[in-house]
Amino acid sequence: MSDKNKNSITFLGTGTSTGVPMIGCKCSLCSSTDPKDKRLRSSAFIEYEGFKILIDCGPDFRQQALIHNITDLDAILLTHQHKDHTGGLDDVRALNYFKKEPTPIYCEKRVLESLKKEYSYVFEPNPYPGIPKFDIHLIEETPFSLKKEVIEEGKTITKRIEIIPIRVYHYKMPILAFRFGSLCYLTDCSEIPQDQMEKLKGLDIFTINCINRTHHISHFTLSQALEVIKEVGAKRSYLTHLSHQMADDENQIDGRYYALSKEVGKGVYVSYDGLKVTF
Repeated sequence: MSDKNKNSITFLGTGTSTGVPMIGCKCSLCSSTDPKDKRLRSSAFIEYEGFKILIDCGPDFRQQALIHNITDLDAILLTHQHKDHTGGLDDVRALNYFKKEPTPIYCEKRVLESLKKEYSYVFEPNPYPGIPKFDIHLIEETPFSLKKEVIEEGKTITKRIEIIPIRVYHYKMPILAFRFGSLCYLTDCSEIPQDQMEKLKGLDIFTINCINRTHHISHFTLSQALEVIKEVGAKRSYLTHLSHQMADDENQIDGRYYALSKEVGKGVYVSYDGLKVTF
């Protein structure tokens, strides 16, 4: 199989809600000149079995789409309703303009209710011309399918893929991770119920959020993320949703990309913006 035909994940953004560097911060990580220490808000672009899928659409989406030449999406999957994961949805109107159709968005009911408040102008009975157009599909914890018509060898066929949602918790907020074959993308999590851990067996690629080194109410810390990685047992695991607090200047702990990469151990990798991994 050639590289161009492989499934892949591109990490569009690997930072927490404030990004890295954080506005006004002068810590060693925020002051780093290494491009791999510059982190936009977390989002991922999945190319899977011919489908182009965006997971989360944060406030940096326009910049991410331009950097990575994303001009077409088959679906946007939303893990939850927080602004750093939904704040870029207005920019899908550029995709609407060129594709001449609404953008399919897959989310839970509680996320939809939040979107109706944040983007009330999209859901009005007589919307203003030029606003973004959403084609909303409600999902739950059960597997769901994406489908589209494509032309192969002169014939129109319908292609389908199955996506497996995984229920996890962002403090007390129920959110979703998503599994595509041998890849699972998980972010903004502080707890994975044991029955959901069963859905993580047999992975080649596992992504997991890791916000800092000390206690956090709604995210895994570095040590917690490494414990989950060990239990999941994927062939390769990638840390994402990292904050500037991975550095601890007071205790002279280096949280920059290369130092952290040496620290995390075999089979575990620190993601960075623009990293593309095939599977």
